[in-house]
Amino acid sequence: MTDHIGKVFLVGAGPGDPGLLTVRGAECLAQADVVLYDYLASPLLLRHTSPQAERICLGRHGGRIMSQQEVSRLMVAHAAAGKLVVRLKGGDPGIFGRVAEEAVELTEAGIPFEIVPGITTAVAAGSYAGITLTDREHASCVAFVTGREQAGKHEADGLDYAALAKFPGTLVFYMAITTAPHWSQALLAGGKPGDTPVAIVRWCSRPTQEQWTCRLDEVADVLAPGKVRPPAVVIVGPVVAHEKLAAWFTNRPLFGKTILVTRAEHQADTMCSRLEELGAAVLRQPAIDISAPTDWAPVDTAIDELDEYDWLVFSSRNGVEYFLDRIRQQGLDWRALGGVKLAAIGPATAQALAERDLDVDLKPAEYRAEALAAELSPTAKGQRFLLLRASRGREVLADTLRSAGGEVDQVVVYNSFDVTEPDAQVASALTAGDVDWITVTSSAIARSLVQLFGEQLHRTKLAAISPLTAGVLDQLGYPATAVAKQYTIDGVVDTILAAGR
Repeated sequence: MTDHIGKVFLVGAGPGDPGLLTVRGAECLAQADVVLYDYLASPLLLRHTSPQAERICLGRHGGRIMSQQEVSRLMVAHAAAGKLVVRLKGGDPGIFGRVAEEAVELTEAGIPFEIVPGITTAVAAGSYAGITLTDREHASCVAFVTGREQAGKHEADGLDYAALAKFPGTLVFYMAITTAPHWSQALLAGGKPGDTPVAIVRWCSRPTQEQWTCRLDEVADVLAPGKVRPPAVVIVGPVVAHEKLAAWFTNRPLFGKTILVTRAEHQADTMCSRLEELGAAVLRQPAIDISAPTDWAPVDTAIDELDEYDWLVFSSRNGVEYFLDRIRQQGLDWRALGGVKLAAIGPATAQALAERDLDVDLKPAEYRAEALAAELSPTAKGQRFLLLRASRGREVLADTLRSAGGEVDQVVVYNSFDVTEPDAQVASALTAGDVDWITVTSSAIARSLVQLFGEQLHRTKLAAISPLTAGVLDQLGYPATAVAKQYTIDGVVDTILAAGR
C-alpha cells in the first residue's frame, strides 16, 4: 500500500437510461481514476469519466462475470494504490446489489468509501411500464423480493411465501426469470389467487424495453426457458390490472427504432439527445474527426489583418468555434473584428456566433454555399472576403465571389479527417440488419461512410441533410431514403419522423 490511500465510491447506475444517474454519481465518475462497471450499467455512463480513467468491465451478459471476491480484490488493490475508484452497479447498490459485502471488505482493508444511491429497477419498471406500484385503493405497500436466494441458506431464514401470498400490496421480484416455476407455485400454494395480475418488464427505461402481462398461474409458462431472457423484474399484484398511466415511454414516435448518428464525436450530443427523447436507440459512429490546424500561422496572420476585410464568411459551426477561440488565445476580444461584416451559411452557424454575442449581417434563406454566394455576389465587386473553412470542401463559394469581382482569401481554421476504423458493435449491428436509419449530415460524412461500411449500407435507410449530400450518396451508389427539407440537424430528425408516419 502507498502512503496515500484512495477511496471507493459504490455508485448506483440506475435502471438503464443513462439520464437517470444521480448528479452525485456523475460527479464521482468525473473524478475517478478507475471505474469498475458491470453489464447492467449503461456504457454511455462512461462518458462522464475522464479520458485518462481506466475502465474495467466486470463481465458481459452471456459471458463470464467476475466473482464477488475478484471484484473486491480489484477495488481494494486500486484504492490501496492511492486511486479514486468507482464501483458502478446497476440500479441501487443497497437493493440486491451486495453492497454490504463490498463495504465489509473495504472496511477490513482500511479503505474509505461512500455509497451513492441510484434509482432501483423496481421503481423505474413501474414508472416506465405505466404501473403505479402503490395505489390508495389497491396497494398501500410494496415489497422487493429476490427470486434467487443464496445457496445453503438456512430454511428458517428463507422467504416465507405463505406470508408473501397474504401481503396486502405489490410484490416486485428481482432475478426471478429462471426461478419462476418455484416462486409462482409457492405463492399459489400459500393462497395467492391464480388470477392475480402479473407484469414482466425487461430492460426497463431503455429503448429496448419489453413488457408482458399474464396471470400468476400463467407465469411459469410465460417465463419458460428460452422465452424471456434476463434482466427483467416481475410485478405481482392488482395494480398491474388497475387503470394504467399513459404509455408515455413506449408510445414515443421512434420507440423501437435504432438510429446511427455519424457526426464527429464532439458534435453528436444534440442530435443523439433529440433522437433519444423521441424513443430511438442511438448508436454512434463518427465518420469524420475534427481537430485544430496543424499550423496556426495562416490563421494568426489573418487575425492580424482583420481590419483589411469587409466580410468574414463562416460555413460551419466548427469554423466559428475554432476561429473565435483562436482570437481569444491571442489575447484579443471581439473588438479585433472592428467593422467587418459577418456572413453565416445557416442557422446553426449563426447560432454559434450568437452564443459569442455576435449577430450575423447575412444568412441565406437556403442553407447551402450556392445560396450564400448568390446573396453576397451582387455587392462583391471591390469587396474583400475572408472565408474561414475546413481543410477540405468545395470551392463554389470562393469561385463565385471571385467571378463577381470580389477579392477572396481562404484560411483553414480546422482539419477534417475520415475515420478509418468502424466500431465493432456498430458494424455487427449493420451486418445483422439491426440499424433502421443512418444520419448523413455532410458530403464528407457520406464519402467516409461508404469507405467504412460499403455494401452494409444497403441493409439500412439513409437520411441526408440536403439535396447536395443526397446527390453525393446517389453518385456513390447508396441513394438516400429521405432528404431533409430544412438543411439542419432538426431537419434530419424531422424527415425521419415523417418517413415513419
